[in-house]
Amino acid sequence: MATSGTTTFDLNIDDIIQEAYERCAARTNSGYDLKSARRSLNILFSEWGNRGVHLWKVELKEQLLTNGTATYTSPTNANDILEAYISTTTGQSTTTNDVSLTKISRSEYAALPNKGSKGQPSQYYVDRQTTPTITLYQTPDAATYTYLKYYYLKRIEDAGAYTNTADVVFRFIPCMVAGLAYYLSMKYNPAMTQQNKLIYEDELSRALNEDGQRTSVYITPQTYYPRGF
Repeated sequence: MATSGTTTFDLNIDDIIQEAYERCAARTNSGYDLKSARRSLNILFSEWGNRGVHLWKVELKEQLLTNGTATYTSPTNANDILEAYISTTTGQSTTTNDVSLTKISRSEYAALPNKGSKGQPSQYYVDRQTTPTITLYQTPDAATYTYLKYYYLKRIEDAGAYTNTADVVFRFIPCMVAGLAYYLSMKYNPAMTQQNKLIYEDELSRALNEDGQRTSVYITPQTYYPRGF
C-alpha cells in the first residue's frame, strides 16, 4: 500500500482561520472578518500562557554573572523562568560543575536578611513583570561559579501575516483550530459557542497531556501493618 512518505503537514494562518470559521458555521465575508479572526488567534495564544508550560517554547539561557550584581533581566520574549542553576563554565564540558538553585516566593525573598551580602547563591526569586527578572540570594561574588543558567518559557509568537505558519507544534494544531472556532462562535454564532467550547477544552486537555515530560516512574509498595501490632 502506497503512502505519502511525508510528515510535513501544517496550516498557514489563512487555512487556520478558514477551518475555524467552517467549524462555527460562519463565512469570512470581508477583510475585517480575517482581521478579527487573527486578533482572536493572538488572544488564544495569550490564553495558552495561563494554561501551563509548553515544552516547545522552553529555552536555556546562559547569563554571565557580575560580582556584586544580584538581579538580571530575562529575554524580552520570556513569559516565566522555570528552573535555574549556577555553573562554573558556559556550555557543558568535562570540567563543568553545576549547582541547582531553590526557587522562592516574593514573601520568602522579602524575609531574607542581608540581601546585599555576597557569596555563592543558593536561592532565586522571579519577579514576573512584563519582562521577568531573576534575583539571586546571596548576591554572587562570581568567584567560582561564574554563570547563571536558567530555563525560561518563551511567549508564542504573534500570528502575523496570513501566509505565515503558526508558532505551534503539530500536536497542538487540533486544539488551536478548535480554540479559534470557539472564540469566533462567540462573535458570529453564539448558538454554537457551548459546543465549540467543549470540543476546545477536550482537544486542549489531550494536547497538554501529550506535551508533558515522560520520566521514569517508581512504584513503592505500601507497607501494611495489621491492627494490634
